[in-house]
Amino acid sequence: MWSSLNEWLWQDRFWLPPNNSWADLEDRDGLVYAHPQDLLAALPLALVLVAMRFTFERLIGLPLSRWLGVRHQSRRPVEPNATLEKHFLMEGWRPDKPRMAVLATQCGLTLRQTQRWFRKRRNQDRPCLTKKFCEASWRFLFYLCSFIGGLSVLYHPLKPALYCWYLLELSFYISLLMTLPFDIRRKDFKEQVAHHLVTIILITFSYSANLLRIGSLVLLLHDSADYLLEACKMFNYTHQRRVCNSLFLIFSLVFFYTRLVIFPTQILYTTYYESIANSGPFFGYYFFNSLLVILQLLHVFWSCLILRMIHSFIKKGQMEKDIRSDVEESASSEGEELPQLKNGAAQGPPAVPTDGPRSRAAGRLANGHMLAS
Repeated sequence: MWSSLNEWLWQDRFWLPPNNSWADLEDRDGLVYAHPQDLLAALPLALVLVAMRFTFERLIGLPLSRWLGVRHQSRRPVEPNATLEKHFLMEGWRPDKPRMAVLATQCGLTLRQTQRWFRKRRNQDRPCLTKKFCEASWRFLFYLCSFIGGLSVLYHPLKPALYCWYLLELSFYISLLMTLPFDIRRKDFKEQVAHHLVTIILITFSYSANLLRIGSLVLLLHDSADYLLEACKMFNYTHQRRVCNSLFLIFSLVFFYTRLVIFPTQILYTTYYESIANSGPFFGYYFFNSLLVILQLLHVFWSCLILRMIHSFIKKGQMEKDIRSDVEESASSEGEELPQLKNGAAQGPPAVPTDGPRSRAAGRLANGHMLAS
């Protein structure tokens, strides 16, 4: 049954242009072609990359972050509360105000105390800058090496170096999927998962169908901007604003040019029009181009996020935080209800100068005494 299904799935008419067969891609006359079974080595290599990543982050990324002055902000554990913890894990980590009031009653707490507990509990699960830096440094190293390696092996037909590059790229994206539960969860998590899945399928299909030239160009275009993004993150975590701002502008220009100009006008145009100039369309043609279109839609999505950051950069004069990332919440950002005085001011002594006669008068007023006439 399995052999019959495999034979049906890999029919020539599905994946290859008309009048072509898999026999045409067999090694002959000293020419070596791609074979789908070559990519099976990507699975164990992905596990090796995962181990290399954790080793790199521990032995290189962490010391490097400390040397560059990345601040590790320690957080106090939230006070144990079984009822609130159960709601946090099972029903949601941001309950609405009516539900918050019910939970406060059940736990014998005030509404403000319950709001504060959920805020601290959310902050407790947020990754620290050190973890972000280590993750960015590993990706920066891989994307930079991959980009340089891709430039050096971009030729056809298949050579061992090109096979190794393809295999490394496939293994890396498989490792990204494997480490998703441990990585920093950003707001574009679903888009990242979709991107990794589409990339893995594209790499596998382009290699199996001997579409190495177009597949290599797609990988190279992506790597050309990715290492700049990771470098920008690293300098952002070390609070080196000028370098970060400069890298962000360079990354934006490279991203827009490669993803919104070259990719649709050269890659998509070639695969959609020129690839069937001498033959009719087939299933593999629609399958391959559909995946490339999904990639382009993701490019547009991320371009909108970058434009929002550029708008903030122009407006405020410096790059703000990555809008995909969560930041630590404060009482004001969460909108916690603060106890009010009769005149509507928040309770607490006002800030007063520390010296001079006016400070003594202000201090008496702050303590509730009237100024003597």
